[in-house]
Amino acid sequence: MPAALPWLAGLLAVYLIAPLAAGIAAASAADWRAVDTAALARAALTSVLSASLATLVIALLGIPLGYILARRRGRAAAALGFLVQLPLALPPLSSGILLLFLIGYNSPLGRLTGGALTDSFLGIVLSEVFVAAPFLVIAARSAFVAIDPVLEEVAATLGHAPLSIFLRVSLPLAWPATVAGLLLAWLRAFGEFGATVMVAYHPYSLPVYTYVAFGAQGLPAMLPIVPPTLLIALLLLALAANLPQRPRLRRSAKTAAPPVLPASLSGRRDAVPLDLHLEKRLGEFRLHLAWSSAARRLAILGPSGSGKTLSLKLIAGIAALDGGRITLAGTELSRLPPARRGVAYVPQNYGLFPHLSVAEQLSFPVGADLALCRRWIERFRLEGLEDRAPAALSLGQQQRVAVARALVRASRLILLDEPFSALDAPLRADLRRELLSLQSELDATTILVTHDPQEAALLADELLVLADGRVLQSGPTAAVFRRPADGQVARLLGAENLAGGLAIGGGRIAIGAAVSLAVAEPAFAPGTRVGWSVPAAGVRLVAGGPYRAEVESVAPLGAGFEAGVRLGEARLRVLGSGAPPDRGGFCGLEIDPDAVQLWPME
Repeated sequence: MPAALPWLAGLLAVYLIAPLAAGIAAASAADWRAVDTAALARAALTSVLSASLATLVIALLGIPLGYILARRRGRAAAALGFLVQLPLALPPLSSGILLLFLIGYNSPLGRLTGGALTDSFLGIVLSEVFVAAPFLVIAARSAFVAIDPVLEEVAATLGHAPLSIFLRVSLPLAWPATVAGLLLAWLRAFGEFGATVMVAYHPYSLPVYTYVAFGAQGLPAMLPIVPPTLLIALLLLALAANLPQRPRLRRSAKTAAPPVLPASLSGRRDAVPLDLHLEKRLGEFRLHLAWSSAARRLAILGPSGSGKTLSLKLIAGIAALDGGRITLAGTELSRLPPARRGVAYVPQNYGLFPHLSVAEQLSFPVGADLALCRRWIERFRLEGLEDRAPAALSLGQQQRVAVARALVRASRLILLDEPFSALDAPLRADLRRELLSLQSELDATTILVTHDPQEAALLADELLVLADGRVLQSGPTAAVFRRPADGQVARLLGAENLAGGLAIGGGRIAIGAAVSLAVAEPAFAPGTRVGWSVPAAGVRLVAGGPYRAEVESVAPLGAGFEAGVRLGEARLRVLGSGAPPDRGGFCGLEIDPDAVQLWPME
């Protein structure tokens, strides 16, 4: 820490604290005999009641305003947010003058109400609302901004209407910071003088009474007022400083015993046609996706920024289509709000509500079967974790809770947005196998979004490859992997050892002078330029193998080695064990024709 900073900070701290100490030291000189106790009590009661009523009004109106400012974008929202903070910057007397233009005797409202809005208790409340509301609005807006919008989106897919989402998700998460803002608003209202003295001189509030007492009797008569007001301020500030930073986690109720597996989870494999036509523009990005399938296990594969997550949000209804439609089993979902689509959605970060325990997460969906909650708790090995908050769970446990929550209500379509991306390799492999087993149990269509070709190959019967918002290829997963549409698709599918060749007929392609490669797929017409690839696992070093390759490099790799070899015009990466071949020499290769991918080249 720079040496000057403590001195500078300490100077201001001493200046801020010194008046408090001086006031306490001078309290012994207070002239209690000159104090009109009854008038002081009436003024204090007026300030307490008016500040409390003003704070109630601020809470009822300011929390919704803070939420709207947090969720709306654009110039109008920015201008509104700026304007509602102006009372903080105005001198209090100026605030009172502005209020007189609105509610004074000669204003339209003043004439309409017969002057009831000034020189009255109501006038005090209106003055305090004007000067204190920005404290709450700013606090509430910051609290709502800090909430991940994904939580509200997930709540919508779990059957909750917007008001229910606000009351059960948004407001509880924003409540600690909002309460701090309310306490500060109450303190500001309690101590308001400038606007109050302009709008409602009578009845006396405590600040106005203090001003009058000082003018009439001097400083000693004011000293008795200081200790109680100072005590109130200290208590409220201490309360605000010690508010919990997170909502309190409630203990959950016990769930019922495991039920018999319902029909919706019986594993029936009836075909359910899904027809997607998605059109969406976000700035310069445009998504255009058309896909029809009756398969139960679907996957969308593509790089980051290709529109995968956006596609799921459009299907779930938490993002609005610019055009197109979404039809599942003859029902057009695009006409329904997300709460009524019956679509389960598991976002990339799992979207667990921080203020709910595991059991409460599972009972949160509208129509959740509590007995079914118990079944999934046991199925996903979550016993003993029912009362834990999400922050106390591992990533693997969080993922299981998110999937279980999506399954406790009837859903015909389950959307999984890169559910394994945050997991380490061993856990990812375990949970992939768990999801594979789960897919066989469910009578529901799953759409998995991923950028991992292995996940797509394992967990999808049909695959759509997406890049830059457009479909590059779709079809049965095995067919897409075996015959990519082009080199870009091949690379997105994780193709290794990419090279070019020339179809020569007879199920072979020429890959160099006097070197031809056998392929399992029917060859292209002779003379067609093709791209091809083969994974390292599909190439073996075999003495006397059908292909003779030159060894260009050898490097140790764990218990084995990795060799770079040249076969014709192709350079291949080969994995092996045992004694490695000599660099610069030749080796025999065996290449599995079924492992070779082919695609046409322009």
